[in-house]
Amino acid sequence: MKNRTNVRWLTQLALLVAILLVLNYTPLGYLQIGPLSASLLTVPVAIGAMTMNPMAGAILGGVFGATSFIQAVEGKSAMGAALFQVSPAGTFVVCFVARVLMGLCTALIFNALRKAMPKNEKLACFLGGLSAPVLNTVFFMGFLVLIFYNCDYVQNLANTLGAQNAFMFIVLLVGVQAIFEWAICCVVAGAVSLPVRKYLKMN
Repeated sequence: MKNRTNVRWLTQLALLVAILLVLNYTPLGYLQIGPLSASLLTVPVAIGAMTMNPMAGAILGGVFGATSFIQAVEGKSAMGAALFQVSPAGTFVVCFVARVLMGLCTALIFNALRKAMPKNEKLACFLGGLSAPVLNTVFFMGFLVLIFYNCDYVQNLANTLGAQNAFMFIVLLVGVQAIFEWAICCVVAGAVSLPVRKYLKMN
């Protein structure tokens, strides 16, 4: 039984990693809503965090973060490339560490919600789905401001946006796009995780 569980866990993790990579390296990972482009990359991380365990959430977050860091190193992300020139170690923290913490904390928050609302797992799934993109924004922007706010690139960006302080910089940079991402991940991850959890309990 233990071997069967381990195989199922690894299979589910591999499937979510594959989905994450496909979303990251193709246009499928971005939903165009008018002039805005909302990322779907937090969705597989949230699903894994809620249907598996905190370790899976951290691993999936790490895969997300690793691809983001690689794009920064290769210069495929304008912001990532600029930050890498300032501090490779700092860029690793912003890209990778932030996403590992996002996946781990999403699982922990979901587990806490499930225990607090044992009779309302549906709501816990949707709130857990919402927590992933919110945490992604909080950790990414938090580390960005903490490590890079005083560098020339970020200061020029802040001046362009008209931000007078770090908080306004975060609000103006994140903007409406983050709200769309939060809503999409909340709905999609919550809607997928609930039936998956029920299936896993039955089998």
